[in-house]
Amino acid sequence: MTDFRASEHAEPIESVAQLIDEFHRASKPRERWKIGTEYEKLAVDARTGRAAPFAGPRGIERVLVRLAERFGWEPREEEGAVIALARDGASITLEPGGQIELAGKPLATLHGTREEVTTHVHELVTVARELGLAILGLGCQPLSTLDEIVWVPKQRYRIMREYMTRVGTLGHRMMKQTATVQANIDFEGERDAMQKLRIGMGIAPIVNAIFANSPLVDGDASGHLSFRGHVWTDTDRARCGLLPFAFRDGATFSDYVEWALDVPLYFILRDGRYVTGVTGVPFRRFLAEGWRGERATMDDWSLHLTTLFPEVRLKSFIELRSADSQPPERVLALPALVKGLFYTADCQEAGLDLVRRWSVDECRDLYAEVTRGGLAARMRGIRVAELAREVLAIASEGLRRQAMLDREGRDERRYLEPVVEAVEGGRTLAEETLRLWTGPWERRIEPLLDACALAA
Repeated sequence: MTDFRASEHAEPIESVAQLIDEFHRASKPRERWKIGTEYEKLAVDARTGRAAPFAGPRGIERVLVRLAERFGWEPREEEGAVIALARDGASITLEPGGQIELAGKPLATLHGTREEVTTHVHELVTVARELGLAILGLGCQPLSTLDEIVWVPKQRYRIMREYMTRVGTLGHRMMKQTATVQANIDFEGERDAMQKLRIGMGIAPIVNAIFANSPLVDGDASGHLSFRGHVWTDTDRARCGLLPFAFRDGATFSDYVEWALDVPLYFILRDGRYVTGVTGVPFRRFLAEGWRGERATMDDWSLHLTTLFPEVRLKSFIELRSADSQPPERVLALPALVKGLFYTADCQEAGLDLVRRWSVDECRDLYAEVTRGGLAARMRGIRVAELAREVLAIASEGLRRQAMLDREGRDERRYLEPVVEAVEGGRTLAEETLRLWTGPWERRIEPLLDACALAA
């Protein structure tokens, strides 16, 4: 979840038009477009597979402290605890259950992202091993139950965890057990942004199927290939899922703003503290009435946007959020898919042609189906595996045309290869894990850790 930094001057919101203008100001010409990658991992005891605690000599905080001491990361504290790190435009943050997230620096090519991820994994695994921890690129904690996972001591998480119990049944699982890979992209204007939103919403079930990697939870098979994806279907329907307006022709920034205004607030930030008196109040009412003499500011709006969790999220950039966490060799497959599809005009049009006739209800039904069936699910009688092949082919062509070469003379299609191979074989990582779990591994955690622990 995005860490928020308040601006030095809180600008009052005078009108809804001001909120819409913020999205217009975030537009960038194509020559300035970059790609960002966010990579969440799970930390567990290397012997038992149980989720690592936050505090203590072998906890998550100690991992952050050692990263800072050894590799030049700048620590950030909250209430006396180290809860984040920053270095050279990138950050390492913690999700509520101690999931460790690299929020990478936006870069022009995925070759630079590969170097960033490789360095991060090496540093993280080196420190984790010294502490007797293993780092897993899975979409869900495979063994520890909710009660066994300790909350990270952040103000916003204490507020969110209480609110989650009011609005869904799976919110605490989302917060404490799940992990994802996200890709962040730029847009050149309203039409481009809303087209990307439409395509991203349409392919969200396909992306979830391609990257399904969370079949185990609470120590056994979950009944879902992407349990992480399933969890989002009943976390908080006011702020999650697929957005109906995005499926309409002619959708605008105004539509996104109007939707966001009706989503209840978690909190506002004043003098470095999260204020909860507004929890559950729609932002629209806070804007109109204020709260105890406090007027809504642009900082309040920016913070609110970070607490919205649709499958495709609009801020000053666009986030695509439908993939489970992956092992390092597959992490760049998601941003490669996204970059190829959205950063070549003809390929973006091809993506729109693929999804333009699908309704929001069809895509919601498909999303629920793929969390269980993965590539075997069907849209209008067509197997998702076939749709996935088409999406990957479009993305591959986009990357070929962009022709951004690494030192070995290879373009960015190299990062798609692991998932192209998997989709051609018709099997997800989750299905292979289940096959081994119920077969050779005999439901033992040791071989799972051997197979899924990241290597330095």
